[in-house]
Amino acid sequence: MKRTALRFIPVLIVFLFVGFALAQDPIIYPAKGQSPDQQKQDEFECHQWAVNQTGFDPTKAQSPPTQQAPQRGGAVRGAAGGALVGLGVGAITGNTGKGAAIGAGAGALAGGAAQAGRNQQREAGNQQAQANQTANIQQYNRAKAVCMEGRGYTVK
Repeated sequence: MKRTALRFIPVLIVFLFVGFALAQDPIIYPAKGQSPDQQKQDEFECHQWAVNQTGFDPTKAQSPPTQQAPQRGGAVRGAAGGALVGLGVGAITGNTGKGAAIGAGAGALAGGAAQAGRNQQREAGNQQAQANQTANIQQYNRAKAVCMEGRGYTVK
């Protein structure tokens, strides 16, 4: 239980930093005295250009990566299945109770291990999706900055 909780600490840290990164828009200064209206027009055109260059539009609702809680019950399901198999084996050997108990124990171990593996895969998928989202935002921001700098703005 404690190990499972510790696995999610890095995921939470990533989400905190990514949330902060998503809120970071470049600061654009009209270095050549462009008017506010001209700056709005240039920002709009550079936004369109950056979207065309990167294929990513931060103004459209981005579905966050599916953050699923770790699933539980793999050991219980495994124990139930193992008990049924053990019951059958026990019936053949003449000791159904012992067979069911052994099957339940083996099934619980196998089911718990399988569930842990599925949880690790889910966690890795969540982290990869978040990394992809961050990379898309950074690429878009770089493209927009290049465009704005080309139009005479200072971008930081």
